[in-house]
Amino acid sequence: MSAMFFIQFAIVLLCILAGARVGGIGLGVFGGLGLAILSFCFDLKPAGLPIDVMFMIMAVVSAAAAMQAAGGLDYMIKIATNILRRNPKYITFIAPAVTWTFTVLAGTGHVAYSVLPVIAEVSRHNGVRPERPLSMAVIASQFAIVASPIAAAVVAVVNYLEPQGITLGNVLSVTIPSTILGLALACVFVNKMGKELKDDPDYQRLLQDPDYVKENHTDVDLTDAPLKPTAKLSVGLFLFGALLVVLMGAMPELRPAFDGKPMSMAHTIEIVMLTIGALIIFFCKPDGTEITKGSVFHAGMRAVIAIFGIAWLGDTLMSAHISEVKVLVSDLVETAPWAFAFALFVLSVLVNSQGATVATLFPLGIALGIPAPVLVGVFVAVNGYFFIPNYGPIIASIDFDTTGTTRIGKFIFNHSFMIPGLLSMVFSLVFGLLFANILL
Repeated sequence: MSAMFFIQFAIVLLCILAGARVGGIGLGVFGGLGLAILSFCFDLKPAGLPIDVMFMIMAVVSAAAAMQAAGGLDYMIKIATNILRRNPKYITFIAPAVTWTFTVLAGTGHVAYSVLPVIAEVSRHNGVRPERPLSMAVIASQFAIVASPIAAAVVAVVNYLEPQGITLGNVLSVTIPSTILGLALACVFVNKMGKELKDDPDYQRLLQDPDYVKENHTDVDLTDAPLKPTAKLSVGLFLFGALLVVLMGAMPELRPAFDGKPMSMAHTIEIVMLTIGALIIFFCKPDGTEITKGSVFHAGMRAVIAIFGIAWLGDTLMSAHISEVKVLVSDLVETAPWAFAFALFVLSVLVNSQGATVATLFPLGIALGIPAPVLVGVFVAVNGYFFIPNYGPIIASIDFDTTGTTRIGKFIFNHSFMIPGLLSMVFSLVFGLLFANILL
């Protein structure tokens, strides 16, 4: 790996750090600054814009913001509050279970966008540190990719290992229980991560700001507050949209086909959620100004701008050095085949794609003679997205958490998702190798 790569990589990290310190749209605009340095000073060609990720967030946020203006978010929080008051700590376990299930059925972790604002608000109103359920929900939405029968990475693994007698059922028999148990065990530890909201000095300082209190309704008891008459209908429509996305992900035949292939899930999510937003506006008639003034809309648009800058910056760096990255990781595996899991993790961190990681390294692992059960057992290691905080749902969850507990730390890598991600990775790898040894 050239010295130039590390210089450029340092610039990317500094931009992430500076943007995180500024807050708001800081991540996005400082990502643009970094891109200016890479393109104008180092002659790196800008990569393709993360258009679909941005548009998916915008579509989901449009529907969620309309639901909030119609009183739906208050209704959802009220229901969840009544359930969680019996034992509020369960949300750290419930939230990742929901996002894991959504991803397994839809084949994309981006379906998590629809529940992140609800997780953040339910946590805050119950006095639970939102960092815990939000971080685990995002990690679960990533890890579930290897347990989804329709995910591109899973299909690729089956394709490579089929000559050795490995079927889709074999792969899922390992990845489904290993990710469930790995994530569940990680939740036990994450449930104690950080201070409680009532003891968090940063959050308590926020509560001294009357503007913050007024905007976030921290003084309102939603169990007693009157609901808008359209609240239940707006929630029903929003959940119907989320269900449609999951069903169309699980059953591609429900999507229209073009050139012999089903419409992409990105376009499906965008169209369905924009339509749901239109239906909520048509039937529930929320105030148009209130839609764009709500906390969900503001947080979602901040996330879009952040992804616009940071994801574009990161993709530009990796696109320029992809051949070097592949050579580095390949050399590592050839030198120490046992390090295959580590190589999968490192490459996934750098390329931000489970499918690309599988396509690059699995043929090499097979050529080196690594047994198929080992390859399946370490498959979960392709989920290294969380290591560098530039993944869409990570940025979105930071923006949705108005308490400020979900964040990027002073040193970039000490962010809210590092401990949950590493714990989930270690536990899932152990269970994966165990189940692979027993079942394959």
